[in-house]
Amino acid sequence: MDIHRKSQFFYLFFFCSFGLSCQTGKDYPIVYPFAGTGNMGSANGYRTKASFSNLMGVAADDQGNLYLADSRNNMIRKIDAKGMVTTLAGSGIAGSTDGKGDTASFFFPAAVAVDKQGFVYVADTHNNLIRKISPDGFVTTLAGRRLYPTIPGVDKTEMRLDNPDGIAVDRSGNIYVSDWANDVIRKISSDGKIWHLIGNGERGAKDGPDSLSSFYLPGGITVDTAGNIYLADTYNNMIRKILPSGVVTTLAGKIRKGRDNGKGAEASFFHPAGITIDKQGNLFVADVGNNLIRKISPDGRVNVFAGSGKRGAVNGRDTVASFYRPYGVTTDNKGNLYVADYLNNQIRRISY
Repeated sequence: MDIHRKSQFFYLFFFCSFGLSCQTGKDYPIVYPFAGTGNMGSANGYRTKASFSNLMGVAADDQGNLYLADSRNNMIRKIDAKGMVTTLAGSGIAGSTDGKGDTASFFFPAAVAVDKQGFVYVADTHNNLIRKISPDGFVTTLAGRRLYPTIPGVDKTEMRLDNPDGIAVDRSGNIYVSDWANDVIRKISSDGKIWHLIGNGERGAKDGPDSLSSFYLPGGITVDTAGNIYLADTYNNMIRKILPSGVVTTLAGKIRKGRDNGKGAEASFFHPAGITIDKQGNLFVADVGNNLIRKISPDGRVNVFAGSGKRGAVNGRDTVASFYRPYGVTTDNKGNLYVADYLNNQIRRISY
């Protein structure tokens, strides 16, 4: 590394480490440590003094706060705009109790989303529930019934979830859930009714109208301002797009796993999980099996955004950095990407 590049790197590291702006005009993404010691634990504290246990989901609000699905700890954690990590809700003991703060309980929550009013929605995976957390930390059960799979023929307002794995909320407050083990996408109304939205419930990779399409253990989900839904179809190794009309298309990837770049079926993934979209319409995907963060530009081209592909926790520029089964991703208003790095027990920040 030449002297100019080295000095730029340490300048960036200093400013980003202390929560200041990471916008520098550089021509490649840089990965930084943001929160977590890297060791399993549940300690609160300032950024890298805090600890987590198998982070899966991450979401950002408009005020610069992050919300985390701290899965093995059975907690929902919060990182405020100043970098302080606290426990928003969860006792740490597996359960499904409603209540405020540590009187509530979860069972391996996998994903979080936050709406414009600051309410946090949780895919409480092993409880088969969708939980709602008010800004002051009070947890209620919004939808789902405990421990029961979907029963064929049951009225659609009584549908049950089976290991919900992804969750998103649109600008109108509609909630979308990837119902992992049922291989369908659900919509939840504000009163908690669950509606079958997309998918025939049979494992497959069919495109087409809602009732004819199929998925295979779908994971992360995000929605754009036009109402298009994007889905990490995890075990199909594909990224799917669902139009507001309900028609499903394959945006990128193919069933055969890989790490090829390109457009459409030229590209390949290996069990993609988290997915998010930024203001410019770029999609970012946590490509878990490849230990990579992939980017899908608005024209549909897939490239490696960050990661060498090797397991590790190396920080630095895009192709030098490493992850260890990155699972969740989100963007903030300042143009930063955050990664829930599952087996590194850290939140990593990528400036771009």
